[in-house]
Amino acid sequence: MNSELLGIIGIYLLTLVLAIPLGRYLARVFKGEKNALDFLAPVENGLFRLAGIDSKRDMTWQQHMTTLLTINLVWFLLAMVVLCTQGALPLNPDGNPSMTPDLAFNTAISFLVNCNLQHYSGESGLSYLSQMVVITFLQFVSAATGIAAAVVVINALQTRTTEKLGNFYEYFVKSITRLLLPGSLILALILVFNGSPMTLQGKQQLITVQGDSVAVSRGPVAAMVAIKELGTNGGGFFGANSAHPLENPNYLTNAAENIALTIIPIAMVFALGFYLKRRRLSLMIFGVMTVGFMVLLAPTVYYEMHGNPAISHMGIDQSLGALEGKEMRFGVVASAYWSITNTIISCGSVNSMHDSFMPISGMSQLLGMMTNAFYGGCGVGLLNFFAYLIIAVFVAGLMVGRTPEFLGKKIEAREMKIAIIVTLLHPLLILAGTALAAHTYVGNPTEYAGWLANPGYHGFSEMLYEYTSAAANNGSGFEGLGDNTPFWNITTGVILLLSRYLPIIGPVAIAGLLARKKYTPEGAGTLPADTATFGVMVLAVIVIIAALAFFPALALGPLAEHFSLY
Repeated sequence: MNSELLGIIGIYLLTLVLAIPLGRYLARVFKGEKNALDFLAPVENGLFRLAGIDSKRDMTWQQHMTTLLTINLVWFLLAMVVLCTQGALPLNPDGNPSMTPDLAFNTAISFLVNCNLQHYSGESGLSYLSQMVVITFLQFVSAATGIAAAVVVINALQTRTTEKLGNFYEYFVKSITRLLLPGSLILALILVFNGSPMTLQGKQQLITVQGDSVAVSRGPVAAMVAIKELGTNGGGFFGANSAHPLENPNYLTNAAENIALTIIPIAMVFALGFYLKRRRLSLMIFGVMTVGFMVLLAPTVYYEMHGNPAISHMGIDQSLGALEGKEMRFGVVASAYWSITNTIISCGSVNSMHDSFMPISGMSQLLGMMTNAFYGGCGVGLLNFFAYLIIAVFVAGLMVGRTPEFLGKKIEAREMKIAIIVTLLHPLLILAGTALAAHTYVGNPTEYAGWLANPGYHGFSEMLYEYTSAAANNGSGFEGLGDNTPFWNITTGVILLLSRYLPIIGPVAIAGLLARKKYTPEGAGTLPADTATFGVMVLAVIVIIAALAFFPALALGPLAEHFSLY
């Protein structure tokens, strides 16, 4: 077990070593300064000329959001058409059928909003055309959308008074050409050389050592897996996701994928410091996020290493930990580490089955998504944290009798109202959805028996996890839930839409309002927002608003299940 612990420590430290220079590089890219990939500028300018876009025209925050929502609507319609007709379209060597309208609706929205909640199994639910034109395409553009929105906010926080916050198209395209494409190429090559398929041929017929004939699914796997991790997307090419040996063949690919899924969210925090020349602020944000991450990781690793006490009472050796639902090639520690990085990062790829984790581990996974502010997804993690930051500034300022200011701009009623709406929307969507599902199931358990493979405490956790995953744009699941039904497809689809765009629009609106205000140089009466003391305040706000809102639901699910084991 000591070597396994050293393994996850090494993965995390290597992530940090790579994220800091990446943050510096991203700051240079989005400020328009010279960087290593400037040779791509002619390609980017050619794309802008082809589309008739003036990438140098500054936009207000309203124009940024109008552009974002418009192009997202176009992508949604494209995805719906392809998914509903894929059975009759080319590049479908295995003859997979078209999706039903409700499943296509859920899938299109899910990948559009960077959630990748999958109510289907990839190898049988999608054609190769859908995997490339819909899934892989949306994994690139949804990640770039989140990054571009975060850059708008960072740009707005500069020490000036303006309504012009750069150009959304420029931020969006550069996120793909200067970051996502080259990064995905590197990761895809690592996967290919370690055994992940990259082909358009259909299933491969094999004879096992027992003499059985097996048809093994394959396809353009490596390219899709690379962007699913780097873009904090999470949808698996196969139903088993990154637990599948063709998506994640060995410990090396496991480490590479884990670094990929965490590196951009962490790098964006450092990019904020480099962009605004406020490194202490970025270190404070990073510190708060890291403390939250470690608080969730520690109990998960502990309980998975010590196994299930109910099984121990039967006299069964659990020296290898709680192995149910986990791959031996990774072990329980690396699986536990992945489960927490995935649920705090808003990347639903899994290398083990979360439904099989110990109850406290499942609660940690849920809390990672419920707080939704520790690192987070590409760009949007910073946006979620920004809303909590605004509330903390306001509350702390009032507590010490100082004018609530952040980076020289006053925090007033409008900014606070928006921040409160954004932060309370998250628990509202999760708890309302779970309540609706629980009421529906209890009203007719015979008709809806297919929903829950595990009634009782764990069954409640399965429903709670589904809506939490949808609202946090995560995509992982407690897969004892039978979720490919019109009820789950439609309700989670609606929550996916609301929980993606309102938490983006809100922080961008706050930043736009702050950018218009007169800049006041910081003085003796200014509350510093880059200290450890203020970091504790931000963490307290996150715990009070986010975590405590979910305590009753957690008590009914994972906590009750935990105590039932003893």
